[in-house]
Amino acid sequence: MAALFGRRLRRGATSTAVAAVAIAALSASQAPGLTSPLTGAGGGQRSAGDAQDPPPDTATGNSPYYTDLPPLASPTPATGATPEPGGTAAGGPQESGIPATVLAAYQQAEQALKESNPQCRLPWQLLAAIGKVESGQARGGEVDAHGTTLSPILGPVLDGNGFANITDTDHGVYDQDAVHDRAVGPMQFIPSTWQTWGRDGNHDGVEDPNNIFDAALAAGAKLCADHHDMTVQADMNAAILGYNQSQQYLDTVLSWYEYYLKGTHEIPDGAGSVPPTEPFDPLPSPDPSSSAPSIPSGTPSASKPGHPTAPPSGSPSPSDPGTPSTPPGDGSTTPPATGPALKSLVKTVDDRLTAVAGALFAEQPQVRAVDDAGKPVAGVAVTFEITGGTDARFGKGGDASGTKATVTTGKDGTASAPAVKAGDKTGTFTVRATAGDAPAVDFTATVTPRTADALAYLGKDGDQSAAADSDFKQPIAVKATLKGDAAAEVGVSAAIVDRDGKPVKDGGPFFRTGDGADGKATTLSGLTTADDGTLTLPVLVAGEDTGTFTVKLTAEGGGTVEVKVEVTPAVAPSAPPSGTPSSSPSPSSSPSASGSASPSPSGPASASPSASASAKK
Repeated sequence: MAALFGRRLRRGATSTAVAAVAIAALSASQAPGLTSPLTGAGGGQRSAGDAQDPPPDTATGNSPYYTDLPPLASPTPATGATPEPGGTAAGGPQESGIPATVLAAYQQAEQALKESNPQCRLPWQLLAAIGKVESGQARGGEVDAHGTTLSPILGPVLDGNGFANITDTDHGVYDQDAVHDRAVGPMQFIPSTWQTWGRDGNHDGVEDPNNIFDAALAAGAKLCADHHDMTVQADMNAAILGYNQSQQYLDTVLSWYEYYLKGTHEIPDGAGSVPPTEPFDPLPSPDPSSSAPSIPSGTPSASKPGHPTAPPSGSPSPSDPGTPSTPPGDGSTTPPATGPALKSLVKTVDDRLTAVAGALFAEQPQVRAVDDAGKPVAGVAVTFEITGGTDARFGKGGDASGTKATVTTGKDGTASAPAVKAGDKTGTFTVRATAGDAPAVDFTATVTPRTADALAYLGKDGDQSAAADSDFKQPIAVKATLKGDAAAEVGVSAAIVDRDGKPVKDGGPFFRTGDGADGKATTLSGLTTADDGTLTLPVLVAGEDTGTFTVKLTAEGGGTVEVKVEVTPAVAPSAPPSGTPSSSPSPSSSPSASGSASPSPSGPASASPSASASAKK
């Protein structure tokens, strides 16, 4: 153990202070990345102090991490400099460099946060330091052209056995574990934290913790939370501890941060070095009945999930503990001239995919290319094609039509189709995967209607009233929501019913949908909410039947609302008061100048005494 520590500190300490901190931390067995292979009878038990329940409020759930410190050599070697022996793997240009795509993701995240969170002043070097400690820069840059890891990077199962006890929060979608959570991806987010901080850094419409662009932007957003300003050391320290609550974690990240501030350089993807110690998988307990020697201190633990290592052959190698043992075979690193032949494509995800109209499918079609022995075949071009009567299309990565995309299988033989976005047309279609002469593999995809779980009337109770045979002055307007958010482009139907809930008959209220007798309807279908979830119905007209009626609206997804409407009797025109002169003279009479009674047909006559008396009064 002492030899391993000494080797690390000679290579890694950047200052006497950092070395002292590291020695104290390591001696106290506080580093989750070291205690697992070096302590306990079985070599695989972590400190019980690492287990926390409820889960800690951190990005990683306090998962283990790489504890290797930066090398003493300059992070930017001089041109033509010869690296020290073994430097290309651990202590020279390879370790000080950052893989191209990974570096681009950090720098892109810095620029994005300058716009969205300018007061944070986050330097990309801090993201690089965390990425180095969390995943060795995505395992040395093992990412595809879009920044997605070639195979999953998963932390240990957080089941309380030496770690926090975090029960499943994502149904295994991100971490492939439906019982407990695990940290995921190059920045090691646990699923529950990703649900809060997940970002779409590469703008492909998907927030994927396995994508370095998405994960780097999410990590930056998490670090900038709570109004942190990275030019204030106390804020930076608090932000880093918010990622993993460990003093040694803070010291290790700050060591790499200072190292990267001095300069670094870009290296090809996949060419980066990975620290020789693996903090992610506990070693198995030795078999008591076995006479084989126990695993010596310093032997690397098993690799992370997705990167299985071959079991050692014979006794443990006495070579440098940071050098992985040679896998069985002739030891040659040169690939054979011809690779294994492709036999078939195998589905690695459920073949039934579902999305709401206009939304991205949460899961992408994925296949693994295998040979006759069932082993994965890398470098196979797999073509995914959308077929069937649908307007669904591939997002970034598809061809001009959006219906075809070709993806090359990675080291594990898998190829994932680009994200698929559902169109407006509902129903089923097929995503077909083909490669060479292997049989085609079909995935069934279903687009379901947009839905709303609630409809709300935007008026007030009792405000819908009109006299018979007249228009209701206020149109009926509603708003559709889904889980409290506005539900856009949701289908809605409407029907007018009487007080018994039966469809209205002729003479009842109706909607004016056009001119003439054909422009009247008591039911409506094919209505769609606007972007803000609102919908206004056509003009409602009162028929000749009076009483209370109900307009019932139903949305796709089950949201309903009922609006009461009242039809009152028509108001008859009032008759003129008795004795009031007619507005027009009778054909047989004409008014006199004095306002007295009209003369009789026999000729003019003077007003009667009674009429005169009445006028005088």
